[in-house]
Amino acid sequence: MDEAAPTPPDDQDFRYRVRRDAGGAFARLKERLSERWDNRWFRLASYALCGVFLAIALFWLIFARGLPDAATLLQYEPPLPTIVRDINGQPIHSYARERRVQLQYADYPPMLVKAYLAAEDKTFFSHHGVDFPGFAGAVVDYVSKLGSGQRARGGSTITQQVAKNLLIGDEYSPTRKVKEMILAWRIENALTKQQILELYLNQIFLGRNAYGVQAAAQAYFDKDVGELTLPEMAYLAILPKGPANYRPESPTGLARALERRNWALGEMLSNGFITQQQHDAAKATDLGTVAPHGSPYGTAGGYYIEEVRRRLIQRFGEKPEDGPNSVYAGGLWVRTPMDPEMQKLTTTALRAGLQRYDAGKGWSGPVGKINIDNGWQREMAASSIGIDYENWRIAAVLSRDSNAARVGFSGGETGILPREAAQTPYRRIGGPAFNGLKPGDLIAVARNGGNWMLRNVPEVSGAMVVEETRSGRIHAIQGGFDARLSAYNRATQAQRQPGSTIKPFVYAAALDSGMTPASIIVDGPFCVYQGGRLGQKCFKNFSGASAGPQTMRWGVEQSRNLMTVRAASQTGMERVVKTIKTMGIGDYQPYLSFALGAGETTVEKLTNAYAMLVNHGRALSPKVMDYVQDRRGKVIWPDRWRPCDNCNMPNWDGKSMPRFTPEGRQLMNPMTAYQVVHITEGVVQRGTATVLRDLDRPLFGKTGTTNGPTNVWFVGGSPDLVAGVYLGYDTPRSLGGYAQGGRIAAPIWKQAMAPILAKMPKTPFIAPNGIRMVRIDRRSGKRVYGAWPTDDPKAAVIWEAFKPESEPRRTIRKDEVDAQEKVAAARAASAAGRPRNDGDFIQQQGGIY
Repeated sequence: MDEAAPTPPDDQDFRYRVRRDAGGAFARLKERLSERWDNRWFRLASYALCGVFLAIALFWLIFARGLPDAATLLQYEPPLPTIVRDINGQPIHSYARERRVQLQYADYPPMLVKAYLAAEDKTFFSHHGVDFPGFAGAVVDYVSKLGSGQRARGGSTITQQVAKNLLIGDEYSPTRKVKEMILAWRIENALTKQQILELYLNQIFLGRNAYGVQAAAQAYFDKDVGELTLPEMAYLAILPKGPANYRPESPTGLARALERRNWALGEMLSNGFITQQQHDAAKATDLGTVAPHGSPYGTAGGYYIEEVRRRLIQRFGEKPEDGPNSVYAGGLWVRTPMDPEMQKLTTTALRAGLQRYDAGKGWSGPVGKINIDNGWQREMAASSIGIDYENWRIAAVLSRDSNAARVGFSGGETGILPREAAQTPYRRIGGPAFNGLKPGDLIAVARNGGNWMLRNVPEVSGAMVVEETRSGRIHAIQGGFDARLSAYNRATQAQRQPGSTIKPFVYAAALDSGMTPASIIVDGPFCVYQGGRLGQKCFKNFSGASAGPQTMRWGVEQSRNLMTVRAASQTGMERVVKTIKTMGIGDYQPYLSFALGAGETTVEKLTNAYAMLVNHGRALSPKVMDYVQDRRGKVIWPDRWRPCDNCNMPNWDGKSMPRFTPEGRQLMNPMTAYQVVHITEGVVQRGTATVLRDLDRPLFGKTGTTNGPTNVWFVGGSPDLVAGVYLGYDTPRSLGGYAQGGRIAAPIWKQAMAPILAKMPKTPFIAPNGIRMVRIDRRSGKRVYGAWPTDDPKAAVIWEAFKPESEPRRTIRKDEVDAQEKVAAARAASAAGRPRNDGDFIQQQGGIY
């Protein structure tokens, strides 16, 4: 008989038995706890265990909750300054709010590390973030000073200091101290001892705006860490506790510094880091610090440096929260095309030109004012006004009596300015400048024996830019007399009327519309009706005279206003202003006055437009930066930057030379651009800029003078470099009737560019494909056969540039050319000694609208 199969358990019955069994277990546990709870020791142990759990929870809530992750220090990047380099790769400036140089642990000398261990944390390599005996002493010191207002000693290890400086801040409270200990323990688990020391030595503040030991070594001893001596290392090791206490500039600070340094040397001896002989020799050494000094870089190119800073901030931001590549924390390396020699020559030439113009006009007044009642040294430092010119200095007038004025300088020293050393007439109020001095005035002075002498900063200002014609790289910018006197960069920020320097672009539009350099344009009265409200507008040349029909070339060379407005009218002002806008000069309304320079532009824009003419009308972007690297050396700007492989090979490898494709789109017909350049070569040879002719090389350019005259200009250059310069008051007013572009601006250009160009080969302006060079009579524009151009700038026969099928069909015989030359010579002889007329004046000066 088969056994019956087991009956599967009923599901409800199964759940019941589970609950019954569980309930029984809980009942038995409750019964046993009840039996044990009667035991006094069991109750105390239970209370203690609950207290421990509660304490741990409270401790976590109060101290450990929300603390930063110590592992983030593995990716920590300290704020680093941005370093600017010149065209040669040499550092020339740094943008920094914290002077810091980041080094690796291996870069620090072992003895320097030992000095910091002896002074700060002698058990660093044996503890795990917290030195408990030292901490206990700090607790006792804190309790003993409660209510006294005194600050207890820290008792922090180097690891705790890293946690404080980089993760939680410097709040003075027991809570912060506990958090610091927790983080120190976590840091020791996340980083090696060497990594912790590297962070510490790169981050710690040591006075004189120096963050990190390398920056402090440069600030106090003008050395790198590898060059420090033992006593110098010991001095730097005492600074973390309070750099202000050990300032060697004051007698008290010097005494404290020597005492504390010697203590550090004793600690190094007791720890076995140095021998007794080393200790004694170091202790007998003077402190040897250098005087506080500013940036290790020079002050040249202040306007250029400021323009680079402005563009970097626009692109990358200023503060750490603006991104990892911010200007003052990102540690960028910026390569610029600034040429130190060109910058120096440009600065010198512009300053000399400003002083030539301003000479004899009297003292222009103080360069600034401060409130000496608030502490004149602090006020002078806050003003940031200085000067970098010869032996001049900025001084504050502290007091004045009938015989002398007492002046003070930013370093704290004072001096005497005698009455007789300030007798220059004060142009604003009359009388000697000494009478106009008031306490609080900031003035320029120079050493005169044992006293000081008043100097004058020109009231007039100006700017100059030097740009490369093939790339748009700017090699020099000078935006005023001195960037420390005024940060306003007149080269890139000042909107000025360009006057006749706009005319080449007016004629470019005319050439694009069918005219040629030999086209005849009437130099005669020209009026336009402007409507019932404005009536009729008539234009004129400088003196009202006119010369009749002349070639376009002659009109440009002699800067004839009537010919310009007539050409603009025939071309159409819509086309003219479109050309001006396309070349990046300005966006103007189609009014004829803009053809004579009534609009506004900057030196940078106009110089770049002239450079594009030399570049055959291809677009250029003015560049003050070649490329920008992050702190690791990766190029982060321009976006599509790529290196030129094999460009810097020491020897040719026999392969084809690396070549760059032209950048920028075509903005102007290349033949038109060349025609304009070729015409304006005549401005230098026989026009309004003949002052440059003796440079004896291919040059082009155009002078400019505006109504008033309020601005004088010259823009031009060689096939390789173009420079633009203007001079005028910041608040436009008349410069005087004698002020003209050819008389004031062109000599400034010449002084700066002559030594620059002298080092460059004499190369001609290259014509683009399609240009036809034809012999013409310079005055009539007729084609010449049987005669050839000569080197004489006033030769009757010249080469002229024409587009295909546009050369003149009219001809002139050689005997007619010779006859014209004789007539011209006779007129020149008869004009000698008589008053200059309009033609003579315009022959040498810039046009005025």
